[in-house]
Amino acid sequence: MILQDGGAWMTEATTSSTHPLLPPTSEDDRLDWLRLLRSRRVGVSTFYRLMGAHGSARAALAALPAIAREAGITSYTPCSLQDAKEEYRRGQALGARLLCLGEAAYPAALAELADAPPLIWARGAHALLARPMIALVGARNASSLGTRMARALARDLGEAGFVVVSGMARGVDTAAHLAALEAGTIAVFAGGVDVIYPSENTQLAEDIRARGLILAEQPVGATPQARNFPQRNRIISGLSRAVVVVEAAPRSGSLITARNALDQGRDVLAVPGHPFDARAGGCNMLIRDGARLVRNAADVIEALGPVETAPVQPDLPLMPEKSAPRRSLRETADLHSEILTRLAPSPVAEDQLIRDLKGSTREVAAQLTDLELTGKITRHPGGLISLAS
Repeated sequence: MILQDGGAWMTEATTSSTHPLLPPTSEDDRLDWLRLLRSRRVGVSTFYRLMGAHGSARAALAALPAIAREAGITSYTPCSLQDAKEEYRRGQALGARLLCLGEAAYPAALAELADAPPLIWARGAHALLARPMIALVGARNASSLGTRMARALARDLGEAGFVVVSGMARGVDTAAHLAALEAGTIAVFAGGVDVIYPSENTQLAEDIRARGLILAEQPVGATPQARNFPQRNRIISGLSRAVVVVEAAPRSGSLITARNALDQGRDVLAVPGHPFDARAGGCNMLIRDGARLVRNAADVIEALGPVETAPVQPDLPLMPEKSAPRRSLRETADLHSEILTRLAPSPVAEDQLIRDLKGSTREVAAQLTDLELTGKITRHPGGLISLAS
């Protein structure tokens, strides 16, 4: 009988599993693990079943061609030793470390998952994996209020001793990483540990590599594919004691992360938003269904309890903070669209919007006047503005 496993395959004889496994004890064993996991049609679940049935990665590799023939696939060849050595060499050249399930350095919370990555590349300050972690996720097209909230939560949770985990996306993820750099942050990539996406976060990725930690399950050099993002999300939630959703539409990757967290036994918390703002729909839905409402970091800490470990490890490399490069608003293709994206039905201070856009008062004020005249925004007392209702 042939069993399907997310596009992978195996015979019924290989369904027993002994996960968790004993970690590899030599470089040859590590290469065998890498070869097995990178072999065509072998996913995470299939890796564990093959290891459980055959006792070792080397034995499983030897059995793969026969398993393929039983499935009607001819001329099957597992990942070659040369290809595995090349990925291993490229990872080491980057200064990355290949963490294997069962090793002391492998994150304990992630190891609890039934679908924990057998292997994960880590690049940066590995000591962060020993500290308690909280995931902050949210909308890519975050509003000014959303990014401000993400920054405040990340900063205050970092000061309380938590490591902030996120996915390096635009919007909420980027704001959270930036605010948590000093205290400690972990970015989980959907592609290879060396492939930065989106490319606009190149400097942020370099800062995280130098001061925080980058993790990736995919092969070194792999370009992120759509199917990789849900897999990445399970790692973000799996590492963390809780997932805090700052802004999210009802159908979004952030809600996938929240669902993963619930399945993994993690806490889910959400920041409420205005009912007219689509970016708040997912958060409000989570709160309706029982997620803890978050107003500030104190609410998160109250829900989880105090941090039991010491703050940042002394081996974290330090580097001077760099101010974000100021960009010219004149270079923006559609400034009106950018302003409208930043705004929400809830009022925000005009000067805060100008700071978020990193533009001059004159440039932004002129565009705000145009938007007010066309009825797209509304001014409120106290220098506040919002999207027109």
